[in-house]
Amino acid sequence: MEYLLLIYSDESQRAEMPPEEMEVALKGWFDYTDWLREKGWHRAGEALTPTASATTIREKNGEVLTTDGPFAETREQLGGYYLVDCANLDEAIEASSRMPNLPRGGSVEIRAIQKFDDAG
Repeated sequence: MEYLLLIYSDESQRAEMPPEEMEVALKGWFDYTDWLREKGWHRAGEALTPTASATTIREKNGEVLTTDGPFAETREQLGGYYLVDCANLDEAIEASSRMPNLPRGGSVEIRAIQKFDDAG
């Protein structure tokens, strides 16, 4: 079953990180991605640009409205994702529990990919 692992953290921590510390942090992510590949679970994954570069789209009274940046202020921001193919939720939890952002106060939201029948 495919799962989307949504990576949340405080992006201000990343912005304040010295280059040497950023290099170590990125190595943790590269090592994690390699581990997912070795397990045969990795399907895709990417980091996202900071929320300040986001555009939010909404509809109000039939009119499409755009807003620069995220709609809500939160302590954690969505910073990236992995798409994994695991046998079950327990494996997806195992995959998520090794993410490098967890020791720094981040979190991971696990969402199963819902499949729709082509016929309808």
